[in-house]
Amino acid sequence: MSPSPPLFYGWIVTACAFLILLLTYGVQYSFGVFLPFMLDELGWHRASIAGAFSLYSMTYSACSWLSGRLTDSKGPTVVIAFGGMLLGVGIMATSQVSARWQMYLFYGFIAALGMSTAFIPCNTTVMKWFQRKRGLALGLASCGSSCGILLCPPLFAALIPHYGWRSVYLTCGVVIVIVLNIVARFMVRSPELLGLAPDGDLPSAANVLSEGALVTAPLTGWSLQEAWRFPAFWLLFLVFVIMLFSVPVPFVHIVAFARDLGFSPTQGAFAVSIMGLCAFIGSLSLGALSDRIGRRQGLMLSLVMHVVAYLLFVNARSLTVLYCGAAAFGFFYGSMATLFTALIGDLFGRRHAGTIGGFLFAGAGVLGAWGPMIAGYLRDTTGSYHLAFTYAVVTSVVSLVLFTVTPKPPPYPTT
Repeated sequence: MSPSPPLFYGWIVTACAFLILLLTYGVQYSFGVFLPFMLDELGWHRASIAGAFSLYSMTYSACSWLSGRLTDSKGPTVVIAFGGMLLGVGIMATSQVSARWQMYLFYGFIAALGMSTAFIPCNTTVMKWFQRKRGLALGLASCGSSCGILLCPPLFAALIPHYGWRSVYLTCGVVIVIVLNIVARFMVRSPELLGLAPDGDLPSAANVLSEGALVTAPLTGWSLQEAWRFPAFWLLFLVFVIMLFSVPVPFVHIVAFARDLGFSPTQGAFAVSIMGLCAFIGSLSLGALSDRIGRRQGLMLSLVMHVVAYLLFVNARSLTVLYCGAAAFGFFYGSMATLFTALIGDLFGRRHAGTIGGFLFAGAGVLGAWGPMIAGYLRDTTGSYHLAFTYAVVTSVVSLVLFTVTPKPPPYPTT
């Protein structure tokens, strides 16, 4: 009996990745909703709490290299299940903090270790299941984080006044532990493990039954050590480093920024929801479109929206401009989250995509994680977010220019 086409399995993996990213990124990027309530109760400076988020970002970014390597070698199931346990326990412990060192340990380190098993393992696994439909599949998976950003902030903003930020955060941790350990069981590393081929294609002649056993063709692509030789690799690395200096800033500070402008935390939380909605639109539209126009053109459009978003934030004085900036930023974030992994697969192949993507994400994320803390420091010292968003305009323009001059690496070996 010949194996079924892998299209069904590929979409199951995509749906599981969607749910994992919805929970993890929904909770992560609701941090800005919790921030004003933490400030009121704990009496800490913005830079102190934002510093914990920066440590969190650095830790989970750095560990993404390890989680990517383990996903390539051991498979995503054990990586995501173990990470879900760490993330959930870290969030639960964070809900009980009373001192800064606890915040930095429980959230900045333990929860961050768990979070490192979300983006790279999920997206590289989905990427390995698709070739021609890669942009569409990754767009659907990345919609999980977009939906999380859309749904979680207003939900938490409504619950916190009634139950307190500690109780809501504790519940988030419990849900993460349970759901991720269940869903991880359905994440299969690649179609080749089942004797199948990407995109729902029937197995090739290399994957026929031979004496009752499946003979599977190996995955192809450059290794990380081979990719290091190419200027394209290091220029791409630099693009992501500079870009990530500003990417986490709105998610951490947008609610506090809205309050500085004279608006309520609920109105600020709605800006995060707008980011989520437009990230959803960006993931689906630019992901599928990139399958037709090319990943490079799609990323160029995404980076242009990055610049536009921060120009709007710099000039925000009303809710309309603030929400327009949130919309532009959300579109950029959703499309970038989709196209990042697709680009890695296109340029360097599927075989070591987790390792290569994890390395790029780790290095860029560790350096870029200082962004929220820098923005918090500039706000504390100047009394305004204007300078923080101005430096974000500069970094977004530089990353766009560098990407335009990034060349392609040589074609990766097919055998």
